Amino acid sequence: MLVNTLIVFATVLVMEFVAWFAHKYLMHGWLWIWHEDHHKPHFEKEGFFEKNDLFFLVFAIPSAISYIVGSNFAEWGWLFYVGVGISIYGLIYFLIHDVYIHQRFRWFKQLDSKYSRAILRAHGAHHVKTTKEDGESFGLLIVNPKYFQKKSKVSKV
Repeated sequence: MLVNTLIVFATVLVMEFVAWFAHKYLMHGWLWIWHEDHHKPHFEKEGFFEKNDLFFLVFAIPSAISYIVGSNFAEWGWLFYVGVGISIYGLIYFLIHDVYIHQRFRWFKQLDSKYSRAILRAHGAHHVKTTKEDGESFGLLIVNPKYFQKKSKVSKV
């Protein structure tokens, strides 16, 4: 049980780095065609969904495969818990990115902590760029310490 819990926890942690890498090198690289609409102002978008939402599948498919393989082959049982970790990270990402930051669902009121404000500042700095080049702050949960400073100090950096 402890090993399985550690596998889930480690997978959630690793997924932050996988998401950072995918965001920086794929979404702002050759898959910009899917991600570009996410960087457009809301008034320029038509409808609720974005092409960027296709990335849900990019991460959901490995999770589903992990569940299937991990639950059907005893020697690959640990893979089931990798799937759980990917799913948990996906839920965290959805709640923080889509619900809290972009308010696509009005489920949470504004959170008020140093960490939540840092996440908003970092994501805001990322969205200042509307092109795929010269971006910053590609992660979600691990935030550069400069975003914990007051906004006026961050903008001078």
